[in-house]
Amino acid sequence: MGPCRVEDPAAFGRVAVLMGGTSAEREVSLDSGRNVLEALRARSVDAFAVDGIPALIDAIRAGSVDRVFNILHGNKGGGEDGVLQGLCEALGVPYTGSRVLGSALSMDKIRTKQVWLSMGLPTPRYVRLAQGDDVHAAARELGLPVIVKPSSEGSSVGVSRVFSDADLDAAVELAARYPGELLMEQMIVGDELTVGILGSDGAHHALPSIRIVPKGEWYDYNAKYIAEDTQYLCPGLQGSDEDEIRRIALAAFEAAGCFGWGRVDVMRDRNSGKFHLLEVNTAPGMTSHSLVPKAARQVGIPFEEVCWRVLESSLAQGGAVA
Repeated sequence: MGPCRVEDPAAFGRVAVLMGGTSAEREVSLDSGRNVLEALRARSVDAFAVDGIPALIDAIRAGSVDRVFNILHGNKGGGEDGVLQGLCEALGVPYTGSRVLGSALSMDKIRTKQVWLSMGLPTPRYVRLAQGDDVHAAARELGLPVIVKPSSEGSSVGVSRVFSDADLDAAVELAARYPGELLMEQMIVGDELTVGILGSDGAHHALPSIRIVPKGEWYDYNAKYIAEDTQYLCPGLQGSDEDEIRRIALAAFEAAGCFGWGRVDVMRDRNSGKFHLLEVNTAPGMTSHSLVPKAARQVGIPFEEVCWRVLESSLAQGGAVA
């Protein structure tokens, strides 16, 4: 990847680091936001914290925001569902990351899958669950074991692995606590991998994959954000397998209309070796456990520079501040 395009931090003007919000991922977002704020200030960017979208509107009206570094996570008060992006577009304020379409589409796992399948990209078989649907019939159609999750949440929120018919109702009850449709998905048994995407030189590049090895049976919320014994192997694969997962992840990211930076989660089937795309995160975590910074370090890009490059993506909408 080429060098940064901007050298003068004054080119960014006043940067609102948007964090927190009211989604189910608020605490993770606050942690990410504090790290981003510290990194930008360390490189002399005039950055300040803003908690949630209503506070951002007040700051924009007060004339104190030249651009937004969006590190809100999730939907419904988070910043990954297109609502924030539409607001910024309407008010003419540049912002980081994916635009309205990419944000809204990738927040909806079901519709993301529909796009991927239309383009021949691999993703686990699934059933969309509307209210009142027979979940047991859906599980028979897919074949146990299955994953049950909200279609529009991230960070493993509301996700259950279901191995027996007796556990289905509890899994659906958990997922239904969150807004939106439910998704039942064929469970792929094998390696859990993720690929960070970072924009540079007007193009997107796939970072080295990371293979996630949790101490427990799977990579749940605790393994992501709390446990200290989860292993992260980077690069996660070697040779042609590594080339292929990066190719698929980049294709999936761009097929969903995403922009700037993100992270694509992938499973590799233990028996067949085939890759299966799970989802795109358009505002990935930037905590001490987060994976995009880990992958970037592998190719010599430190955390502060990752934040700088993400901020640069906002310049595609509006030039440097005079």
